[in-house]
Amino acid sequence: MRLPLIAVATVGALSTFANGHAQTTPTQQLTPHLPKDISVTEPVTLQSLQHDFDVFSWQSFIALNWPANADGLPDTSKTIGQQGNAVVWQHYKESRDIFLANGAKPPGWKEHNPPPTQCDAPNNALVLSQVGKTPNVLDESGEPFQTGPLIDQNGQYTRFEILTNKMMFDYIVDNELYNQQGQHKFKGDADFPSTDNSKDKDGAIMIKAAWKVMGPGDDRSRFYTVDAYVYNNPDENQGVQAACQLQRVGLVGFHIATKVEGNPQWIWSTFEHINNAPTQGQPATKQSYNYYRPNCDDCTAVNTPPPRPWDPSTPHTQPSQVERVIAIDEATNKLNQKYHAQLKHAFAESVWVNYELVSTQWPTDAQSKTDPTGVPAPSFLANTTLETYIQGEVKQTSSSCIGCHNNAAMTNGRFADFTYLLQRAQAKGEK
Repeated sequence: MRLPLIAVATVGALSTFANGHAQTTPTQQLTPHLPKDISVTEPVTLQSLQHDFDVFSWQSFIALNWPANADGLPDTSKTIGQQGNAVVWQHYKESRDIFLANGAKPPGWKEHNPPPTQCDAPNNALVLSQVGKTPNVLDESGEPFQTGPLIDQNGQYTRFEILTNKMMFDYIVDNELYNQQGQHKFKGDADFPSTDNSKDKDGAIMIKAAWKVMGPGDDRSRFYTVDAYVYNNPDENQGVQAACQLQRVGLVGFHIATKVEGNPQWIWSTFEHINNAPTQGQPATKQSYNYYRPNCDDCTAVNTPPPRPWDPSTPHTQPSQVERVIAIDEATNKLNQKYHAQLKHAFAESVWVNYELVSTQWPTDAQSKTDPTGVPAPSFLANTTLETYIQGEVKQTSSSCIGCHNNAAMTNGRFADFTYLLQRAQAKGEK
């Protein structure tokens, strides 16, 4: 089964797109360098461009997950998969270090806010509190879709974080978009910087990561894991008692949004752990899944949020029963296999062979004068850990990265350039 490539861009629009990008064979080598553009393969078709964008996604994934030096730059003495260093994107700025209480100016790029007192952790420690893709999921959602917490097979809440690269962080700080007063003074719509291939400059990058707590039945050697302070935040989760515990967590979901020159709708790439969930209508062939139990008679309904009340401090919650609704495209699966072979060849014990690209959503007619979403392909795209409950192919309801984020606005009502992060800005004097 193929992803629904039902974009309706014209041949002319595709040709225009191709003429604006490099006409070269996309590299599929393992490199720590972030791609700045799409390398287009001729002859150009919708399917060939999908492949080229998928290559862009994999090259981004590899560069972002390359072991990093202390300054956050890739450690070129190592290759991807080697342990011992935090990876590049873990040096990005977490959203909770940007949008502060009282609309305060965030600390500098290499500085950190102190963690919650309950965590007794160093300032640069990873603290995970968010239990939904959107903030305050237990109270409300900033996005116009059904959402809710995701529970793993050990009955534990999945945790989330959203981060920005320095290019995006600097734009927010330089324009005082971190508080509501600054946004109201800002003239015009937000417009984050794009890549500049001629100057070898990165564009704005936004990361969304989903983590599960490692527990019984989890083979840690198959996950990218880190130590994190898992925090139950009473301010975010109404009725929850504050608590914090240092735990080992494993990466299960990974979004990359990159603003690429000529693509104002951004490029949206999504990866998952290969054991997250089976695909609907296909045999469940894995020995175990992170969010699915075969032959289950007492499980919750498939792809349904757990019943309220939601409380991440509960010792055990009924696990979510998750299935992938739209199968990964056959061509993308083949590309995944190629990259897995390279990753294993570069480092035999690489955990990254356990992660796969689901797909890449991109604008087929980026300069469309009638459709601000640029006629995205595929039309729908969901990650089972980040859009668990809005998978499908229902217009205005099912997950479409570009379609959803096109509605993002700042607190002054102006366009937020495809990110909901700016809605987190608080007013000065507000606690």
